[in-house]
Amino acid sequence: MSLTSDPPIDKETVQDPVTDYSGLTVVPVRHPWRWVAVAATAVLLAQFLHGLVTNPGWEWDVFARFFTAATILKAVWVTLQLTFYGTALGFALGIVLAFMRLSASPFLRAVAHAYIWAFRSIPLIVQLLFWFNLAYLYKELQFGIPFGPGFFTFDTMNLVGAMSAAVLGLALHQAAYAAEIVRGGVLAVDSGQLEAASALGIPRLRQLRRIVLPQAMRSILPNAANEIISLFKGTSIVSVMAIGELFYQVQVVYGRNGRVVPLLMVATVWYILLTTVLSVLQYYVERHYAKGAVR
Repeated sequence: MSLTSDPPIDKETVQDPVTDYSGLTVVPVRHPWRWVAVAATAVLLAQFLHGLVTNPGWEWDVFARFFTAATILKAVWVTLQLTFYGTALGFALGIVLAFMRLSASPFLRAVAHAYIWAFRSIPLIVQLLFWFNLAYLYKELQFGIPFGPGFFTFDTMNLVGAMSAAVLGLALHQAAYAAEIVRGGVLAVDSGQLEAASALGIPRLRQLRRIVLPQAMRSILPNAANEIISLFKGTSIVSVMAIGELFYQVQVVYGRNGRVVPLLMVATVWYILLTTVLSVLQYYVERHYAKGAVR
C-alpha cells in the first residue's frame, strides 16, 4: 500500500531522458594525426632499410668476410673479458663502498664519499692512462710494516701491464657508480622491516642476506644492468692503450684495407648482439627477483 496520494507509476512505460541512449550512434574515437605519424615513420624506416640493402657503400660482402674473422673473434673475447673483470671487481668494491657510506662511522662515510666523488669526477680515459703509467710514479711496491721496513718488493714495470691497467681502471671507475646503485637499492627497503627483524632477534648478517638484499635487488638490477652495458661499450676507450679489444682491432683492420664503413658495421653488429644477450639476461634475472612484487 502506497503511503502517498500520488498514483502509481509504471516504470516500463516511462523512459528517463537522461539515461536513454538507445537513439545514439556510437562512433569510435578517431586519431588522424596518429595515423599520419605512423605512416611517416613507416616511410622513413622503409627508406632506411632500402638504403641498407641497395647502397653499395655499405659493402656487405666485406662485412660478411670480416664478421667472423679470427682477429675479430679474438677481439670480441678480449672485450668480454674486460667487461667481466671490470664488472665483477667494480661491483665487489662498490658493495663495500656502499655499506661504508651507510655505516655509523663518520670516518668510513667520509672515505667512501671522497672515493666516489673523486672517481666520478675524473674522466675514465685519464684514469686508464694514469694506471698505465703507474711505473713512472712508483718504480716498485713494497709490502711490510707501515712506515717501516718492507718484506716483499714488486717491480711495477712488470706488475702492471696494459691489460692489468685497463681492468684496474675500469673496475675502480665502475666501483664509484656501483656503490651509489647499491646504496640506493638498500635505502629503498623499508626500515621498519629491519626494526621488526631486530625485535625478533634475527642476526644482522641474516637480515642483510635474507631481508634487505632480495628486496634491494629489485631496485639495483635495472641500474646495474645499464652500468654493465655501458661498461661493455665503454671498453672501446682502452684502445688508447693499444689493447686488442673489438674497436681497436676494427681500427687496425680498416687502417690496412681502407674499408672503414663495413668494418665499423662489424663492430656495431657485435655490440648490438652482445648487448641484446645482456638485456635478455637482465630480463630473466629481474623476473626472478620480482617474485611476489606487484607490477
